Amino acid sequence: MLLTIDAGNTNTVFALIDGDEIAEQWRISTADQRTVEEYMVWISNLMALHGRDISVITGAIIASVVPQVVWPLSQLCKKYFNCEPIVVGADGVKLGVDVRVDNPKEVGADRLVNAVAADAIYGGPMAVVDFGTATTFDIVGNDGAYLGGIICPGINLSLSALNQAAAKLPRIAISAPEDTRVTGKTTLEAMQYGIFWGYVSMIEGLVKRLKDEHGQNMKVLATGGLAPIFADHTDAIDHVSGELTLLGLKLIFERNQ
Repeated sequence: MLLTIDAGNTNTVFALIDGDEIAEQWRISTADQRTVEEYMVWISNLMALHGRDISVITGAIIASVVPQVVWPLSQLCKKYFNCEPIVVGADGVKLGVDVRVDNPKEVGADRLVNAVAADAIYGGPMAVVDFGTATTFDIVGNDGAYLGGIICPGINLSLSALNQAAAKLPRIAISAPEDTRVTGKTTLEAMQYGIFWGYVSMIEGLVKRLKDEHGQNMKVLATGGLAPIFADHTDAIDHVSGELTLLGLKLIFERNQ
């Protein structure tokens, strides 16, 4: 069974993949001070709760945008799961696609993994919109090559900035409006509509510009926890995949065997 680890800026997702099936999936907050033993206690307890013995893990792959967590996660795989993990972005690790940007080492591992999965599942040309700590738009070319993209502040970052910088504005959670109104009658409504419809407009505007630049036949795929909410309120998104990064990690692991 394959262990995939996707370490983002906010959360780290551990998943067990059995063949083509994602058998288990667990999430923990990303912390650069967490030790190997802390990771092991956490994941071994979860595996035991789900009737999984650690001996079922026969391979591992890691994608991380937080450099400080790569070492303890790698040691977790080596010390407790008896396997040498593949680390996306490390020398010699094959993606199976070209990375056509000025400095490939700069590109976040998650963005490359998403591009690999998007090309394999849907084929290019495609824009992948990932609603994470940052909202990113990544371009997959006709031949599957990664062509670059756009990085924008994430939705929760924007909400935090409003709350911290404006004394009278409360901290709110993102939610889809019940109708198509954009004029708020209260401060709470004004904030909710501004964030939600503001991001919808950003998605639609940037997708239009990307299509103008890369071709009108470009498909748009959304991933990340908030992807379904936004996909239901705009025609700019063609497909939604909540497990795109995990599928991309599985593909990269297979390509390096």
